[in-house]
Amino acid sequence: MDKQCILPQALSTGSKIALVSPASVIDPQVARSALGPLREQGWQPYLSTHALGRYGTYSGTADERIEDIAAALSDTGVGALLCTRGGYGAVHLLDRFPIDKMRSNPRWLIGFSDVSALHAMLFNAGIASLHAPMCRHVGATDAEHPATKALFSILKGELPDYLLPTSPLSVGCNAQGVVVGGNLAVLQALVDTPYNVLGIPDTILFIEDIAEPIYKVERIFYQLRLSGALHRISGLIIGQFTEYRPSESHSDMYGMLQPFVSDLGIPVAFDFPVGHVENNLPMISGMPARLEVGPCTTHLDFGHF
Repeated sequence: MDKQCILPQALSTGSKIALVSPASVIDPQVARSALGPLREQGWQPYLSTHALGRYGTYSGTADERIEDIAAALSDTGVGALLCTRGGYGAVHLLDRFPIDKMRSNPRWLIGFSDVSALHAMLFNAGIASLHAPMCRHVGATDAEHPATKALFSILKGELPDYLLPTSPLSVGCNAQGVVVGGNLAVLQALVDTPYNVLGIPDTILFIEDIAEPIYKVERIFYQLRLSGALHRISGLIIGQFTEYRPSESHSDMYGMLQPFVSDLGIPVAFDFPVGHVENNLPMISGMPARLEVGPCTTHLDFGHF
């Protein structure tokens, strides 16, 4: 597990949370809706200078988006950076991210979807980050919602421990490894770059996606299998694939995926609640965990072994 990453410190009462928009334009009302719930936890959230900006489909130029991130990382009172939304655009920031500022004082970077590119970058820089709900979810749910509660608990220093029903498609087995993953299409686009996270030995890979045709996901899995990437990982968590249509060849995404993973000799957890769904459970990228897929229950335990 030599890829284990540095874990940012827990937030305390009064810690600042910078709301940043590293990718697409955010509805101002949606962004602001997260401020109240975060304040109720005793934190001090604020909207970064360009968080509500617009430059084409992006929240700002690449310079403006990086400026917000750099400003947050220069403020020692900031304990976390919450991405307002995904969309597209985080890839613009990978080779300009102020990684030295983050490495000298690691802070939680929170988000999912297109933000998966930033999680991949941080993983390769040795810094843990939080694949988790963003402003729309935080603003629309109460603190007892399972995903919201888990997010707030992690920020306060607790490690998640998930116990879920096992899907009939899952492959039973136990393994441990460093968790990494995110949006499959985003991660596949980073293969053969310094930010690749697919197929790293001793990792538990989790994946999800939205609006990708079945044939495109199948093509990605052929690449992962033929390259040996699927045979190098310790475990696989297949999250939620949403807003796709059945094809003439495959009635559903998961039935297409099952033959790719049934003979790998590793635990494979299907139907895990992570992705573009209401119950998007937070995953700590860069944190060791144990994955146990049993006949009835699937257990993902972070750091408790």
